Amino acid sequence: MVGRLSNKVAIVTGAGSSGPGLGNGKATAILFAREGAQVLCVDRELARAEETVAIIAGEGGQASAFGANVTRRADCSAMVARSVELYGGLNVLHNNVGVVSFGTLAEIDEDDWDRLMAVNVKSALLSAQAAMPALIEAGGGSIINVASTSGLRYAGPALTAYTTSKAGIIGLTLASAGQLGAKRIRVNAIAPGLVYTPLVAGTLTPEARTQRQAAGLIPDEGTAWDVAWAAVFLASDESRWITGQVLAVDAGLTITTRDIGLGSSEP
Repeated sequence: MVGRLSNKVAIVTGAGSSGPGLGNGKATAILFAREGAQVLCVDRELARAEETVAIIAGEGGQASAFGANVTRRADCSAMVARSVELYGGLNVLHNNVGVVSFGTLAEIDEDDWDRLMAVNVKSALLSAQAAMPALIEAGGGSIINVASTSGLRYAGPALTAYTTSKAGIIGLTLASAGQLGAKRIRVNAIAPGLVYTPLVAGTLTPEARTQRQAAGLIPDEGTAWDVAWAAVFLASDESRWITGQVLAVDAGLTITTRDIGLGSSEP
């Protein structure tokens, strides 16, 4: 452990993976613990959070699992209360919960739209509201929202609701940063690009995966570790003077005009 997050308490929502492999939240929780943080690993499926905790414990880190549906205010309040109870406070909130759906503007179903807005945007709002008193009590801290490059650029007709929700996360980040800066609470977003995680693994053909690998300016496939290292920086005191920013972790995807033919394969 290098100790970049020593003496910090962090909550990571969506800390389990949706399938075999390593999702962004799982990787982030592991790196937070490796860097010395005490981590509350939160997931709607408690067993998934427990898997992450087992990895952290096996490495000698400190973490606990907590089951919560962060689209519910009461669950968010209980999540923060548990962090304070176990570890004495809160310094970092990492909002990683997110789902994807496919549907064009003409096709998107109202219920599906509401589901994406609740999971992808409302959860970050409710979690931040619940965390604010504890962060203020700690003298400040960091809120990190996971958005997507889909919230920064057009990602194809099939991602109408997803694109809108991730743009909403960026808007929430800006609004929150503007209101919380005086409290020394930094609020930033990470916008992952074409990262290969369990969330997208089941939607990609081998050809689509190869196409994604070559889409950015750096011709390598992104992993959950790439997103997690960005989160470590934003959680640490190294970013003490940074707020209201969107950090694209995307191999340069957002600055290229290549026709990458994403179709429906990008989360």
